[in-house]
Amino acid sequence: MEKENKNIDAARQEIRAVYTDGTIRVYQAYKKEIAEEAIHLGTFGPHFKMDRMSWIKPSFLWMMYRCGWAAKEGQERVLAIDIKRSAFDYLVNNAVVSTFQKSKCKDYEEWHSQIKQSDIRCQWDPERDIWGNPLDYRSIQLGLRGKALYQYVNDWIISIEDITEYVKKLDEKKRNGKDILGELPKEKIYHIGNVE
Repeated sequence: MEKENKNIDAARQEIRAVYTDGTIRVYQAYKKEIAEEAIHLGTFGPHFKMDRMSWIKPSFLWMMYRCGWAAKEGQERVLAIDIKRSAFDYLVNNAVVSTFQKSKCKDYEEWHSQIKQSDIRCQWDPERDIWGNPLDYRSIQLGLRGKALYQYVNDWIISIEDITEYVKKLDEKKRNGKDILGELPKEKIYHIGNVE
């Protein structure tokens, strides 16, 4: 059956991120064992499952929405991971969109075949405000498996920082009615292949 999400094509898609000339920051949230191993090793270790898809998100607030500001079970530790920009650009340029769109493939069968074969998946989800409400543009998240996940873990990660305490402090201030917008990561619109 052919399913198409027409709203994705119509919605504004933007990649916003913290980045430098050489790196771009993505976020992931994990349970304690995986996070502590990653901090210690500078990449993911034995507790990290290499046989399943792993999603990276350059949007801080989308990550907060997903992990409940480090409160959801299994996502209690938030990691800020700086990866090579060349790797991120490669992922975006080679990703298959996770929802069928006629503008991307000639038919559903072609898209379905690409999804099955690709190690990189792309999703555009509504960006969120500090309370988790959807905004009027979509942010990217990238799913990695197979060879792409292997390269991510072994070649593309530059540094990993545990930002859980920062996340919890921001959440507490937010819940106490304080304005936290000035304390959020300074994300800028990111263009693939663009170096400032």
